[in-house]
Amino acid sequence: MPAARPNTSDRDGEPFVEVDPTGRFGRYDDLLGAGAVKKVYRAFDQEEGIEVAWNQVRLRNFMEDPILINRLQSEVKLLRSLKNKYIIVCYSVWLDEDKGKLNFITEVCTSGNLRNYRKKHRHVSLKALKKWSKQVLEGLEYLHTHDPCIIHRDLNCSNIFVNGNIGQVKIGDLGFATMVGKSHAAHSVIGTPEYMAPELYEEDYTELADIYSFGMCLLEMVTTEIPYSECDSVVKIYKKVTSGVKPQALNKIANPEVKVFIEKCIAEPKARPSASELLKDPFFFELNNDDESESSDAYA
Repeated sequence: MPAARPNTSDRDGEPFVEVDPTGRFGRYDDLLGAGAVKKVYRAFDQEEGIEVAWNQVRLRNFMEDPILINRLQSEVKLLRSLKNKYIIVCYSVWLDEDKGKLNFITEVCTSGNLRNYRKKHRHVSLKALKKWSKQVLEGLEYLHTHDPCIIHRDLNCSNIFVNGNIGQVKIGDLGFATMVGKSHAAHSVIGTPEYMAPELYEEDYTELADIYSFGMCLLEMVTTEIPYSECDSVVKIYKKVTSGVKPQALNKIANPEVKVFIEKCIAEPKARPSASELLKDPFFFELNNDDESESSDAYA
């Protein structure tokens, strides 16, 4: 596939440094975020007239494994078919063989990621935290009950995104998501150490690994502290997680209701509830009643 040429036709506007093969999406040089294998740039959808995110995954590390590249490509393409208001929309996917990059276009959330949003807004009510949590769980329920089941595998507060003007959160960064069959068992180690369930390290896990990560996300939402921040190396985190030592941040939670709910999420896999079960938990009783009231009012 030939490399896309910069679009400099608009002399009065900011020129694109790259356009997609269809000419619909144009990428700017503004970097929105970067990870180990991926960079995210600000981009523009000329068809819809909206700003979007241009995600680039460097395939240099995988070039000797065409099977892995094909699988990554097929899994990202699957994301295009996902339709849920709590999952980041994926508009387009293509492989640039010349540059060795997998590109995909996703929606942009107005307020960035939840980690930075929470740091910016230090005083947030428990009700607001519950609303965010419930939305994340609804997104996970959609992924986990999808056919095939989809496990995110790298859920943390830096890849949950916020539309602050309407109090909406969305799960993003599904580039490491994996599809599993009827057994709902997966086999590969991937993720962010502070959020990884113990069974992930054993390379034998199910979608319940995402529930553990969700529990750690809620812990960070409540304390504004990244779990296991008392550890100064990945090895120390690994040792604590695999030996069942809980993060010190858990002891800082004064509200027993919140602490009990988080402990349910990070329990042993056999005792860990599913996303569907957690959505029915008394923790969300107040929100569920509000939803029912609004529904009743709508038909009054």
